[in-house]
Amino acid sequence: MQFYFRLANKVAIVTGGARGIGECIARSFVKHGAKVVIADIIDDLGKAVCEDIGVESVCFIHCDVAVESDVENLVNTTIAKYGQLDIMVNNAATTDEPKLSILENDTSEFERVISVNLTGVFLGTKHAARVMIPKCSGSILTISSVASITGGCTSHAYTSSKHGVVGLAKNAAAELGKYQIRVNCVSPYVTPTVGANKFFSIDEYSSFYSNLKGKRLQSEDVANASLFLASDESGYISGHNLVVDGGFSVLNPAFGLFSLPKE
Repeated sequence: MQFYFRLANKVAIVTGGARGIGECIARSFVKHGAKVVIADIIDDLGKAVCEDIGVESVCFIHCDVAVESDVENLVNTTIAKYGQLDIMVNNAATTDEPKLSILENDTSEFERVISVNLTGVFLGTKHAARVMIPKCSGSILTISSVASITGGCTSHAYTSSKHGVVGLAKNAAAELGKYQIRVNCVSPYVTPTVGANKFFSIDEYSSFYSNLKGKRLQSEDVANASLFLASDESGYISGHNLVVDGGFSVLNPAFGLFSLPKE
């Protein structure tokens, strides 16, 4: 069977692409024919990923998504190198230390998380739209979290930021639809990444709390969902938050109707 390149002749930016979910998305996009710009603040990892993938298909640009001049330069450099931007993936994010009481939360830490996770997505969306509007096409995708649709999973700052980006995506979709620019989110369950390890024991959340018993969410699952929303296959989907959680968010463990039999 002939391999189908789902992103042939596309150019994509992936922020936070030096490791974890972002790296997996970048690799998937290149595999499917896209030219990819990895943007991150971890220069050595980002450059190493580019070397491993192949510099003919991917390049690295240093970018702090909380700094508008960095994001503006990222988009401008992408246009200068490739002549177009078809896909913007706002993946870069940060976390804070989980604290059980809001009284223990520090305002500066809250604002730091918001500046990356929410303001960074706003800036990425803004500057991607700036170059997509004239050509009346494009896909803007934000990697959110299952924390965008529920409470009690992560810190106040992280949960607030992830709820915020879903609202931003819906509002941007409402505005940019007239330019045929689609804006969506992907909200994954826990994946074994550096950020998730601050909040969760991955083994525990993949067994006791997971709804799909015996299956652990991998970065590749998130990359597959992102590939779909970035590609023309989802050409009439906009303003959507695709939850990739194995049904976790529909399950209330307080009710045991469908519980597994006790051993």
